[in-house]
Amino acid sequence: MKILVIKLAALGDVVLAFSAMKRIRIAHPDAEITLLTTPPYAGLAEASGLFDHVQTDGRPRKVKDLVVMLARLRRSRFDLVYDLQTSSRSSRYFHALWPRLPRWSGIARGCALPHGNPERVRMHTLERQADQLKAAGIWPDAPTAPGTAPPPDLGFMLRSDAPHLSPGHFGLAPPYALLVPGASPQRPEKRWPAAHYAALARALISDGLTVAVIGAGAEADLAAEIGAQCPGVINLVGRTDFAQVAALAARAAVVVGNDTGPTHLAAAAGAPTVVLFSKASDPALCAPRGPQVVVVRRPHLADLEVDDVMQAVKTLRPS
Repeated sequence: MKILVIKLAALGDVVLAFSAMKRIRIAHPDAEITLLTTPPYAGLAEASGLFDHVQTDGRPRKVKDLVVMLARLRRSRFDLVYDLQTSSRSSRYFHALWPRLPRWSGIARGCALPHGNPERVRMHTLERQADQLKAAGIWPDAPTAPGTAPPPDLGFMLRSDAPHLSPGHFGLAPPYALLVPGASPQRPEKRWPAAHYAALARALISDGLTVAVIGAGAEADLAAEIGAQCPGVINLVGRTDFAQVAALAARAAVVVGNDTGPTHLAAAAGAPTVVLFSKASDPALCAPRGPQVVVVRRPHLADLEVDDVMQAVKTLRPS
């Protein structure tokens, strides 16, 4: 059997989708499974061992590239597709495969395995995807009640003792804290102010923790602002890949971050995690899931006091 799984973006959503991806592999142990995704997530997918093939052109920007991708999908003649993106884009791919339409799990009109639960848009990603696989017939006892689906298993990222995954590689010695001050540049309302992160860093250092800031290279200005106000902070922005973030988080005393992909990665890796939400997104639908996660929410993150975040940190680090 040839199976296609679709999950295009973004990092937090991809991390959460590993729960469903694992269930798909369990249900089809002998199938040839291909993941259709985008370039940033190829390494994660390949390291997971869940896929026989990983294709990264799932979000073509040019018409000619779309034509090439769809032609390849038609030639592949997949027997079954699990659309975990469930977007208008991915649903269009279903109709573009006419006249030979594979059995399709998703929300595309006319698909063989529809996820028709009217409550799906009010479910957390983990429970929603579990319910989708239940509807597809491969997870009959799927945990679909709020908060019951287990966090994604990122153990595949944590088994290596390679030097570049060691905290010492970055000059970190336990106990240490990681701060994740970034978020999508298009969503500034999801960012706690850098000055607040700097004040938090000072408080954590006073508590005996080494503090490092992580994030993508585009967040270098944020890290520089935090470092200018708290010179003791170690700046790792732009220096870590996904595997390194997971490895560092798994050994961290605490991680504090905005509602953004690396925070999801840290929580799933097992880090005690405090995640900060504004009214821009609903934690009931998309909060990071892990063994120890505390959500702190304010309508406007600028109104969230450092003391409130420190209190959340202390619930994860009892003295």
